[in-house]
Amino acid sequence: MTLSDVQIERYSRQILLEEVGGTGQERLLGAKVLIIGIGGLGSPAALYLAAAGVGTLGLMDADSVDLSNLQRQVMHHTPDVGRDKVVCAAEKIHAMNPDVSVNTYTQWAVADTIRQVIRQYDFVIDGTDNFAAKFLINDACYFERKPLSHGGILRFDGQLMTILPGRSACYRCVFDAPPPADAVPSCAQAGVLGVLAGVIGTLQATEAIKTILGIGDLLTDCLLTYNALTMQVRKVSVNRNLRCRLCGDTPTLTSLVDHDQTVCDLKGAQS
Repeated sequence: MTLSDVQIERYSRQILLEEVGGTGQERLLGAKVLIIGIGGLGSPAALYLAAAGVGTLGLMDADSVDLSNLQRQVMHHTPDVGRDKVVCAAEKIHAMNPDVSVNTYTQWAVADTIRQVIRQYDFVIDGTDNFAAKFLINDACYFERKPLSHGGILRFDGQLMTILPGRSACYRCVFDAPPPADAVPSCAQAGVLGVLAGVIGTLQATEAIKTILGIGDLLTDCLLTYNALTMQVRKVSVNRNLRCRLCGDTPTLTSLVDHDQTVCDLKGAQS
């Protein structure tokens, strides 16, 4: 692939970086990233990946835009209320950067179809808001050997980790299984600071870009946590669990399972 004059100008500030250069920009343009959940996390991740020139973005979400989404889901605007999120997002991406091809999937992440979608991409961003989807995406990425960025937010707290299947700790190594239904609150019940979604979502996009380019240190074998009130950022080391039911030495999970949908909550996940 040879960059055009227009592309050289568009991505000039990025190409100037020694770690990127023209070769790296060409690699980004040839890369494919799947974003599951086009909400608080997926919105900023998709916008920045499109701006960076990631050539193909897959957008998966079966939801439509609600007025209450607009406080944090920056991909969606007031006239979008009631429309499919993936359709709105594709329009914004095309308007921002015509270099980017967008594949839309107006569907939920389910065991029957998720692997067929994931295997088409180089990197997966989990921007979902429920435990059932997070465990399913983790498991599907493991079976397809696709790198994954997990992210989660609630109230003023955010967390993320990057998973290289078979090489680093997976989501189940840390959290094992979804909590019981109704055991933890959702963002709708407990609230969430809107800008927190931007912080965590853009960090997920950063991990995708670094993975594609093969640069920097990834958030593997650690969980990064961020509290917006105290501005505390911590990196908690986690090890690959040799007893993990998915990626351990004697795995018992050998196929995908659809868990009952339970809302996602950082307090319940971490303690």
